Amino acid sequence: MAKIMFLNRKAPHGSIYAWEGLEVVLIFGAFDNELAAVYMDDAVFSLKKGQDTSELGIKGFIQTLPVLEDYGCETILVEKESLDARGMTADDIAIPVQIVDAEAIANLMAEQDVILPF
Repeated sequence: MAKIMFLNRKAPHGSIYAWEGLEVVLIFGAFDNELAAVYMDDAVFSLKKGQDTSELGIKGFIQTLPVLEDYGCETILVEKESLDARGMTADDIAIPVQIVDAEAIANLMAEQDVILPF
């Protein structure tokens, strides 16, 4: 069983990175691996409650995030420093996550077999 981390760093809208990152996690969930998703930098906005993409003319994916655990991604981490820098708190997050500091994320990264950046 491989340890695979999905490192999400891009904003949820304006590029395809956040959506593709989510799709890849769901695809990898079909296989027997230990999955972890990390949200840092502008990717923390992907987890923000109350997103409305109607004015952007695109379909949002916030409603898909709760199924990550169902697809085998039981470790969902958010970097505390990224939340703080964007004026967000745990109350702003739409799904259950672990909020950890950059050092904890670096330690977890060192344990991974594969890190896929998005």
